[in-house]
Amino acid sequence: MMEERIFALDIGTRSVTGILLEKQSDRFSIIDFYTKEHKERSMRDGQIHNVIEVADVIHDVKQQLEQPYGELPSVCVAAAGRALKTVQATAELDLNQQPIAENDIIKHLELSAVQAAQRQLANNENDGDYTNYYCVGYSVLHYKLDGEVIGSLIDQSGKKAAAEIIATFLPKVVVESLLAALSRAELEMEALTLEPIAAIHVLIPESMRRLNVALVDIGAGTSDIAITDKGTVVAYGMVPVAGDEITEAISDYYLLDFPEAEQTKKEIVLNGKDTVQDILGFETTIDHTTLMHDITSDVERLAGAIAEEIIQLNSRAPKAVMLVGGGSLTPGINTALAKKLQLPANRVAVRGIDAIQHITKTEQLPTGPDYVTPIGIAIAAIENPVHYVSVSVNNQTIRLFEMKQLTIGDCLVQAGIEINKWYGRPGVAAIVTVNDKTVTLPGEYGKAPVVQLNNSPANVDTIVHHGDSISLVKGVDGKEPTVTLEELVGEVSSFTIYFNDTAYQITTTFYVNGVRQEKDYILQDNDSIEWNQTRTVQDFIETLAPEKRKTVQAFHVYVNNKEVILQNKGGTQLYLNNEKAIINQPLKNGDHITIKTRKHPTVNDILNQCHEVLWDSITVTFNNKPVLVKQQFNKVYRNQEELSEDTLLMPNDKLEVRRQTVTPYIFQDIFRYIEIDLANASGNFKLYKNKQPATFHETIHDGDNLELIWED
Repeated sequence: MMEERIFALDIGTRSVTGILLEKQSDRFSIIDFYTKEHKERSMRDGQIHNVIEVADVIHDVKQQLEQPYGELPSVCVAAAGRALKTVQATAELDLNQQPIAENDIIKHLELSAVQAAQRQLANNENDGDYTNYYCVGYSVLHYKLDGEVIGSLIDQSGKKAAAEIIATFLPKVVVESLLAALSRAELEMEALTLEPIAAIHVLIPESMRRLNVALVDIGAGTSDIAITDKGTVVAYGMVPVAGDEITEAISDYYLLDFPEAEQTKKEIVLNGKDTVQDILGFETTIDHTTLMHDITSDVERLAGAIAEEIIQLNSRAPKAVMLVGGGSLTPGINTALAKKLQLPANRVAVRGIDAIQHITKTEQLPTGPDYVTPIGIAIAAIENPVHYVSVSVNNQTIRLFEMKQLTIGDCLVQAGIEINKWYGRPGVAAIVTVNDKTVTLPGEYGKAPVVQLNNSPANVDTIVHHGDSISLVKGVDGKEPTVTLEELVGEVSSFTIYFNDTAYQITTTFYVNGVRQEKDYILQDNDSIEWNQTRTVQDFIETLAPEKRKTVQAFHVYVNNKEVILQNKGGTQLYLNNEKAIINQPLKNGDHITIKTRKHPTVNDILNQCHEVLWDSITVTFNNKPVLVKQQFNKVYRNQEELSEDTLLMPNDKLEVRRQTVTPYIFQDIFRYIEIDLANASGNFKLYKNKQPATFHETIHDGDNLELIWED
């Protein structure tokens, strides 16, 4: 049986772990492993800050494993997940109310956002060359339409579309410093991978990567995150809090120095309790339950930071979370993280090397989740190594790390090609006025650029391989707008209206720059359009010839030089389908409009319309009979001729109403309206008002009771 020995290094923030594996057919067995801590803080956030110091530790680990097993000239390594840079960025696209019909346009918008993130990262790091960063993955946070979040941009109309993404980049300097440290330690890099990819490779087989799962490697200084979905690794991230935060909390709470607090944490996790002596000399025994209670708030903070980053990367809670790394043994971290993500408790679990498939159990097998990543580096680097890939883009050779399945879009990003600038220019818009309102007619969209891979049609999602040739040809410019009158105003149909039993064909008329045009006329820039369509009774009346329009006009007169329109008097009454019509009533095909002439109004009608009267009057009772007493309140003249209240008026009469002086009514006024029978009268008479003696000059009022009584 063929045996293959694999040497791998996990170069961490606190220590370097070397591990020797042997591959037998499709299984691996662990031969030996050795860990040595850094003497100085020569590693920070996955970046080698002191190449010489790190190289010395690597060399010591190498020598320790070479003594019993012979020379180890090459090694598999991983770029730390904590070295990844995560950037959020947005790209926008002007729509001008033209909907996006093709998914390629959305992909191009996403790639523009990735390039914006790449430039933003270069500026933030004071590095003008954005090609010094490899994009190892991105995910869409939101699509937006006119500033509002929307699920999909396909077939949506608006002014502006946007894609907001979160992208992850690996700085080239991380790989270069790693190569330098290995070279000083007399090692060649046999294969390279990413730490999150390594852990996922051995814990989540490809057949399971269709599930949305988060893997969190909780180390000493940082917690690295990788997320799978739809068959691949879709996002990476890091939070700068991890196991050391908990160790510091234990140190502060129990008054221990940091190394002793770290040892106490490990002892309680492994054996359930530990006895410690604080800086004051007091001895205390701490069990697992007490420790969990005392560090609850610190564990909650760590879980909160991890959960927040997972939601940011994944836009939602994943289906499950796997925890690896020494920090994953923090008491209560899995329960706290499940609560923060609102997942069932059994959906967040610590995974040790016993979960790694194809590992033969031997006495050399280490325990715990802190060795998952070193073993993963060894296996992933052999089975799924990261290669440099050379690809030609428009005859320009670019090199990429194959951190994931590479697409044409990845190549365009790395080549610095802003795909939105390769679209054809939109056609020049036309501006017209429609019934005095300005309307902009946008030109056609420019066509998308033509993408080819090895001279065959392709798109930005097409997979590329080493040596492939990509060409990008600028899209064709859009044409100027071609819009007809009918397309501008919508579908207009003709219909028939009957007016006094005569049929009228109602059509829409268009005038362009004062000239009548048909509905298929193609609009030109600066055209002035006027159009009108009969929709109501009033619209129809206005289309009639002047002599016919007069027959349906209301009755107008002028009173003291002010126009008065008589309501329901004079003129004509309109009927629509034999029912009284109102002027703004809508019409439909086949409607019948008829008119009926009203009788001429009188002076009394116009006075009532103006809330005026011709006479002022009161009613009194004389000898038990009612009597109406009146005097003229207004006089009405037409051409200086005084009119009576029954005088008929003509349209457009000019009337003058003159107010008269009204004097108080007296007793003797009633004798103008009554007759007194003097045949039987004898003797003297007396006058009474309301049973009280009165005279002829007594003032009277409405409702008074008057009497004349003869005395013998």
